[in-house]
Amino acid sequence: MAVSQHFMAWKCGALLNNHFLYYWLQANKSEFQRIAMGNTIKTIGLPYFIRLAIPLPNRVEQEAIAEALSDADALIESLEQLIAKKRQLKQGAMQELLTGKKRLPGFSGEWEVKPLGEIAPLQRGFDLPTSQLQQGIYPVVYSNGVLNRHSNYMAKGPGVVTGRSGTIGKVNYVEEDYWPHNTSLWVTNFKGNFPKFVYFLYTHTGLEKFATGSGVPTLNRNDVHAHRLALSPTIEEQSAIATILSDMDAEIGTLETKLAKARQLKQGMMQELLTGRIRLI
Repeated sequence: MAVSQHFMAWKCGALLNNHFLYYWLQANKSEFQRIAMGNTIKTIGLPYFIRLAIPLPNRVEQEAIAEALSDADALIESLEQLIAKKRQLKQGAMQELLTGKKRLPGFSGEWEVKPLGEIAPLQRGFDLPTSQLQQGIYPVVYSNGVLNRHSNYMAKGPGVVTGRSGTIGKVNYVEEDYWPHNTSLWVTNFKGNFPKFVYFLYTHTGLEKFATGSGVPTLNRNDVHAHRLALSPTIEEQSAIATILSDMDAEIGTLETKLAKARQLKQGMMQELLTGRIRLI
């Protein structure tokens, strides 16, 4: 790597590839945020940039580094777009399959409209102060998901749990026995319905519309129970629908894992290439 160059010396672009500069600034964003001054609008004074020096390779290597990082960005963007498309497809599938508008081959019979309280009623979870939490194998499900594991459980799995206060609208599906925290509401009885289907049914309902309170929102369980939905007449059809939606979730999850790895790879490339630890030329 060449000797460090001062920012003001090459700001005109004679020595500097603009894309290389973009990635170098991006890689050092946390440092700029740390030194920025001000309350409402944070700024960095010009004298800082006059003194600022960075390891600067020759123009050809700058272009090679910028191209490699641009390729990484392109991969990340393509994955983000694909995930967004898959989520839209899943949303459309839920709208069709969970309402009976579209029937799967081999299934017939009228869907019956029922209040949610008769399909899968909710109950407040159980107190578990931090001082009484004992590390174990059973997930503790809070309003925003599984955040701890405890040595005991209060509900048999599989379970469907959603937030009672704080985080409203997120629905969690738990395979194993679990402890529903008192910040949550859990399905006490599936009434003969397929549990994973109930999970998707609650997810699609949009529980956040039943929230009350302006400070810490609380889910109004009575309003949820009164909400009427169409219900598939057989557990076999419910299971088939749940399988399709679960497969779509699995595909999205695989893509999200690839996206996380792509972002980590780019971060590692920036740390290596923009410091001269790894040379391309």
